[in-house]
Amino acid sequence: MSISASQVKELREISGAGMMDCKAALTETNGDMEAAIDWLRAKGISKADKKAGRTAAEGLVGVATNGKKSVIVEVNSETDFVARNDAFQDIVRNVATVALGSDGSTAAVAAATYPATGKSVVDTIKDAVGTIGENLSFRRSAALSVGEGVVATYIHNAVSDGLGKLGVLVAIETAGNADAANAFGRQVAMHVAATNPLALTAAEVDPAAVEREKAVFTESARQSGKPDNIIEKMVEGRLRKFYEEVVLLSQAFVINPDLTVEAALKDAEKAIGAPAKITAFARFALGEGIEKEETDFAAEVAAAVKK
Repeated sequence: MSISASQVKELREISGAGMMDCKAALTETNGDMEAAIDWLRAKGISKADKKAGRTAAEGLVGVATNGKKSVIVEVNSETDFVARNDAFQDIVRNVATVALGSDGSTAAVAAATYPATGKSVVDTIKDAVGTIGENLSFRRSAALSVGEGVVATYIHNAVSDGLGKLGVLVAIETAGNADAANAFGRQVAMHVAATNPLALTAAEVDPAAVEREKAVFTESARQSGKPDNIIEKMVEGRLRKFYEEVVLLSQAFVINPDLTVEAALKDAEKAIGAPAKITAFARFALGEGIEKEETDFAAEVAAAVKK
């Protein structure tokens, strides 16, 4: 099949590999972008993750908490200018409050009654389009809760209280001091913001992601020319390293890289005064996975002049 220049450009931006390598990867994989990324990684040309090429939409992520329960929501706008608008920020803040009073699921929040309007969250946001002058949408929400303990929250580069472009929740179950648990939970939330782990434990990593990495590691190891039994050990070692990189409890803690997050938690139990357990986390990065339409401004101007 014919590989377009735009495909090569996209793969180059994602992977950082050279143009000819990108073209070869796309040719070998019949234009499949994800497979092309894996092909480059297997050849040792790129370590890129497909997520690196995702284009962020605008808007805000908001969090709300009552201590034992916290929620995180994402509301999108077309431009960052609107995201800085007080009226839009009030909407996101109110949606987070609504989420805290529901089960926190996207469907429940969308249908819940928005304060003051008496309408659903979705319908209220639709009405706000005419007032704010941009297309707006409620995208998603999530909630974490504990029987005993805290659900810590963190907003990275907050634009206002509880609002920003990236938010994290971390649930810690403990019968110990709530303030100490919350302080440590916030540190873990900052860690999650920085490292974006795939799962809390190795058992929770998506099996498809594991198989994908195993396939890449195996193909890469085969290029060494070593016998199969050695290749198998090489792959096992690479998978152990993979888990250390993507599993929250196994990651080196960004606050103290000499400890894993799990070891840091055990150390924090001294201040908390009781055993503690991280039970879950949630991380929302604004626009994650949303593809924004790219426009050629020069071409638009040229087309307008011709009319």
